[in-house]
Amino acid sequence: MSDDMNNKMNRRLFLRSSAATMGVLASPALAQSTGEAQIEEEISSETRRNISSFRSLEWQPYFANLSGGAILVDTTSRALHYWSADETIYKLYPTSVPMTDELTRRGRTKIVQKVDGPSWRPTPSMLKRNPEWPAYIAPGPENPLGTHALYLSWTYYRIHGTHDTRKIGRRSSNGCIGLYNRHIQELFALATVGTQVLLI
Repeated sequence: MSDDMNNKMNRRLFLRSSAATMGVLASPALAQSTGEAQIEEEISSETRRNISSFRSLEWQPYFANLSGGAILVDTTSRALHYWSADETIYKLYPTSVPMTDELTRRGRTKIVQKVDGPSWRPTPSMLKRNPEWPAYIAPGPENPLGTHALYLSWTYYRIHGTHDTRKIGRRSSNGCIGLYNRHIQELFALATVGTQVLLI
């Protein structure tokens, strides 16, 4: 196969997988019925620039069941997968992930609280690394947690939005998983307290 054909195929695969991040795809089969021009229009410049390669996944290798719904965060591909309890909804979002392996926590947890308009306080270790940071930021456009936050059973760990869209698709967080605000709003509406979460 020629390099030109390989490039075209790789671009087509990238566009199809990236479209899922914008809510264009509910399942991989829909990629075939969506025109490339339409998909390309749907992909924001930030996503195109920052996103890592990722693909849709099946839930069965990661969860025993979908009771309460399930969230899989793949820190390597920088993607978050969500499956509803009845398997009718599947979502795939690009994320920011922790800056280093030392800041990355992996394993099973669950959502224990949902907050619309979260406030933010840096953890003691964050303040030690960054003593110039403020001790508290109220909800609003300057808040590092964005518009919504899903609190995990692990202390200080969240899945949350961000107003700094440059972070998405990058190793840029202090431990949390970040989403575009429009995506965390959608996930916030779908997930419930008790939704199981696995970080790999």
